[in-house]
Amino acid sequence: MITIEQLRQMMPHARSKAALYADALNDAMDVFNINTPQRQAAFLAQIAHESAEFRYVEEIASGEVYEGRSDLGNVMPGDGKRFKGRGLIQITGRANYASCGAALGIDLLANPELLESPQNACRSAAWFWMTHGCNELADADNFRKITLRINGGLNGYDDRLAYWEAAKEAIA
Repeated sequence: MITIEQLRQMMPHARSKAALYADALNDAMDVFNINTPQRQAAFLAQIAHESAEFRYVEEIASGEVYEGRSDLGNVMPGDGKRFKGRGLIQITGRANYASCGAALGIDLLANPELLESPQNACRSAAWFWMTHGCNELADADNFRKITLRINGGLNGYDDRLAYWEAAKEAIA
């Protein structure tokens, strides 16, 4: 179990958000087998970067850039904005919202903003993590490949590495 103090050690700017997310994170990590220090450190490092230490559970940009992106399942007018990144790992696109919602038992197509609640933000991140093979990559210490799976590139890689080191230290 990750404590509020450990979260604050990993994410010094999280402040009161650490307490808001601690229980939901622990529940989500339990359900999706993020259950070793190695897996937890890598997972928490990635969500620290993706959410700017729990500050953002909705993408800052409008989502317009995703409009018409059939690779994301955005086939209806307005899908780009409606299904922009949400949650701690920024689930993006109609297809990902549909898959995530089905897995979590919530209707994200009708209510995409449900990914902004602490519980669903954590659950969606842990679901994405597990379904994209990140537990196995964490077991193999392949943080670079985890970043590629989550980000599609290496954006913010140095920041992610710094969070990973802080998380490993806090959990040890």
